[in-house]
Amino acid sequence: MNCAQLIQVFEQQAAESYACDWDNVGLLAGSRKKEIKKVYIALDATDAAVQEAIDAQADLLLTHHPLLFHGIKRVTDDDLIGRRLISMIRADLAYYAMHTNFDVKGMAQLAAEKMGLTDCVPLEETCVEQGIPQGIGRVGSLEREMTLEECCKAVQTAFGRKYVQVFGTLSAPVRRAAICPGSGKSDVQYALDAGADVYITGDIDHHTGIDAAACGMAVIDAGHYGIEHIFVPYMAQYLRAHAPEITVVTQGCAEPFQIVAQN
Repeated sequence: MNCAQLIQVFEQQAAESYACDWDNVGLLAGSRKKEIKKVYIALDATDAAVQEAIDAQADLLLTHHPLLFHGIKRVTDDDLIGRRLISMIRADLAYYAMHTNFDVKGMAQLAAEKMGLTDCVPLEETCVEQGIPQGIGRVGSLEREMTLEECCKAVQTAFGRKYVQVFGTLSAPVRRAAICPGSGKSDVQYALDAGADVYITGDIDHHTGIDAAACGMAVIDAGHYGIEHIFVPYMAQYLRAHAPEITVVTQGCAEPFQIVAQN
């Protein structure tokens, strides 16, 4: 299978047309004519992910977050983006990113299902397809009413988190929930407008969290990586089902930071 044919497989899951206007998805490096026998999947095109893909002798690196967001005027080893691109080009490693298109056509529903949400609708509608709204995040109902503390534990179980940060009263009841994998600060108002009792996301700052709680909506911050890491096993399973001739290798846990607790 060549790269162009593999891209058609990616498009069946999440067409590039679903991406937000500001995003940069698709084939970001390499040739569409290249034969692809092995794919390495990671959340980010970090130095480690690029090197691991090269060491695994992968033909294509697939990530959720694009390495290239803005135009660049030079490709040198003076900066991290240039270094990574040079490494990929030297190794003849093609590079493809599925970001907000996958958020719309994969990530949101997958995260909602992991939380057991029912009667879901998009949190932020981005388009309508055959009369059905599509968009970022989901809002729906938890399987039962629970306390905020119980919901925190449910999030930890669903996404394999050792910890979460929470804004709100732990004993307060919650039932209507909104979820936005990744960075959800910009969608806080959508969650409030949807009447969510709790908003599950990542990258919530101090003021946004306390203001949301003051408006009556609890916030559970499970981390940007904390929820979106589900992209890696999902796409691995998807490729094994839809392109079984391709060997798939996945990056292990790659939490970008560590928590140091005082004894």
